[in-house]
Amino acid sequence: MKITPLDIKKQEFKKVLRGYDPIEVDAFLDTLSNEFSDMMKQMKELKEQFIEMEIQLRDFKQKERDLQQILMQAQETSARSIENARKEGELIIQEAELKASQIIDHGRMEVMKAKEELANLKAKKEVLISRLKVLLNSEIELIRGLEADDDAQSGTVSQGTGKENFHIDEVLKKL
Repeated sequence: MKITPLDIKKQEFKKVLRGYDPIEVDAFLDTLSNEFSDMMKQMKELKEQFIEMEIQLRDFKQKERDLQQILMQAQETSARSIENARKEGELIIQEAELKASQIIDHGRMEVMKAKEELANLKAKKEVLISRLKVLLNSEIELIRGLEADDDAQSGTVSQGTGKENFHIDEVLKKL
């Protein structure tokens, strides 16, 4: 059974012959009732504060969980971003290596084409030089034959210096 301040005030005791002074007992009961009432008020206030503190604690715990969740999400996002950046960097490097390889292959093909063209031009030059030599030699032989015929008709023999071949070789070297 709970005792209230009102119970204390209304409490009455039997009167006996050599008992306590009723005024003193009543005064003590009033004081006790007032103190008990004050303690009950304090207890009620403390309970209210306790409830408020529990609510705040619950809120703080929820905020802590939310912050931890946000932190974990931020870490995951950061890790994903780093991984994506790494993959993107690797992809860029692979693309650059592929382009470099293509450029090098293209350059090699161009060099090979240039070498083939140079070899063809050299071969054509050699063929042209050979043809020119044959043509010039035949023309010189023709000129010598004509000079010999002229000399035979005039009675004198021409003595060639041999410079004709030398000049032809120089001309052919210049080509």
